[in-house]
Amino acid sequence: MVKRAAGALLHAIEIDQDSPRTLSAQITMSIRDIVLEGGLRAGDRLPSTRTLARDLGVSRTTVVEAFEKLVAEGLLVSTTGAGTFVSEALQGKAEPLAAVNGQSRPAPRANARAPKRARVASCFAHSRGAAGRWNTFGERLPHQVRAFTTALPALDLFPLALWARQNARHWRNPRDVILGYGDPSGYAPLRRAIAAHLKATHGIPCEAEQIFVTNGAQQAFHLITSVIVQPGEKAWIENPGAIGARNALLAAGAELVPVRVDREGIDVQHGLRSAPEFRLAFVTPVHQQPMAVTMSLARRFALLDAADNADAWIIEDDFDGEFYYGNHRLPSLKSVDRTGRVFYVGTFSKTLFPALRLGYFLAPESMVDVFQAAIAAYIPGAPSNTQALVADFMEEGHYATHIRRMRRVYLERYDAFMECARSRLGGLLDVQPTDAGLHTIGLLAPGLVDTDVEAGAAERNITVTPISRFSIGRSRENGLLMGFSGIDRGAITTGVNTLARVLEKQASKPVKESTGRKR
Repeated sequence: MVKRAAGALLHAIEIDQDSPRTLSAQITMSIRDIVLEGGLRAGDRLPSTRTLARDLGVSRTTVVEAFEKLVAEGLLVSTTGAGTFVSEALQGKAEPLAAVNGQSRPAPRANARAPKRARVASCFAHSRGAAGRWNTFGERLPHQVRAFTTALPALDLFPLALWARQNARHWRNPRDVILGYGDPSGYAPLRRAIAAHLKATHGIPCEAEQIFVTNGAQQAFHLITSVIVQPGEKAWIENPGAIGARNALLAAGAELVPVRVDREGIDVQHGLRSAPEFRLAFVTPVHQQPMAVTMSLARRFALLDAADNADAWIIEDDFDGEFYYGNHRLPSLKSVDRTGRVFYVGTFSKTLFPALRLGYFLAPESMVDVFQAAIAAYIPGAPSNTQALVADFMEEGHYATHIRRMRRVYLERYDAFMECARSRLGGLLDVQPTDAGLHTIGLLAPGLVDTDVEAGAAERNITVTPISRFSIGRSRENGLLMGFSGIDRGAITTGVNTLARVLEKQASKPVKESTGRKR
């Protein structure tokens, strides 16, 4: 234990040599808690890595790793020659935390209102008549295994032999275990494994009782929105934004409020000008769908403040954020939620394989009993045997191993894609870099039309998805969504060369105005 009486770090940091967490993770979590508790304020200077390492009795490399992760999360800012400081984006944001079951947990802010449980809708109340202007259900994306299909993991590299052995072992269990009805909220060992994963790798303190297992993320969206949203209530949705979320909100009868997206993620001020009183906001903070940007820390706090002021809820969809291409995983919105308004949704379709049809959501503590009742009445639950297989896969360490391996593979495929794109697509398609996920975007040169390129690519067995497909109203971006994760380097090279020929052919045609499609 150390206290720095003369420095900015005034709270105690405890190092547990017997903890399953790495020393770097312990230091990261301790400093994060200190910042969010208010022990360190915006602009405060931290001790040097060398000084802190000496005081804690650890290597300087360990402290450097912890600082780098907190810088990546946006909590700290490092300036060469000046030192490391608490980010100015935290100005006025540090609030006391409460300790719950030994975990640091965001406590309600002193001026925050408790969410109004009385406004919870019946889980059976569905209406499509109050969706306002934007009442068109979006088309789902294609899923062929080819260049450049999005949201597709590397199916060719999944460890099927290991999975088959675990499956065979599972079916040797007692019949009442494997053939009977399961808990509608989810298989208990899987809920515990998911909660442990979120704590250890995402910085989200939670309990297994807050986890609800669903038949895919889409069912989680439908369930949350049908319980939370009354027909006619306003719901913010990123524009361009996730098609599945749009469909879930429409099915619940929400009035969609399209909120534009820029390089920092959802434009909260635009949302407030459009609908200051909203019931729900749907966001993809870690890797925006489709624009592939990460929501800044300032925008995260602004969104949380807006939801608190409007007595609203937030759904965070973290569909492919497990795969990141820097040194540290990008932080989730839920990890800095101090008012208990964020529903966190995850899926195994990207980390394992889509045919599982298995997802989950983390409910705020205040809503656990509501969703326990709703789920018991509303859905029978995901197949028990599938849940048991995934639970074993996680508990035995195979899940973490697979994600680490896929992270390396997807980085290699991303690098190969970017290298080929820069070489062959220059002047026709400006491919944007990304820090995470299974896809990125490319902005088309003037005179090229996204839907024409899509059609031309499809004729040559290439999938490129216009950004306008994700837009409500006229699209502001003339570009394409491209996935790189589901195909190997050879297919990437062939796909880029084919796409280049499509773009060259389109560019040779008479120029026509790119209007974007209306959705």
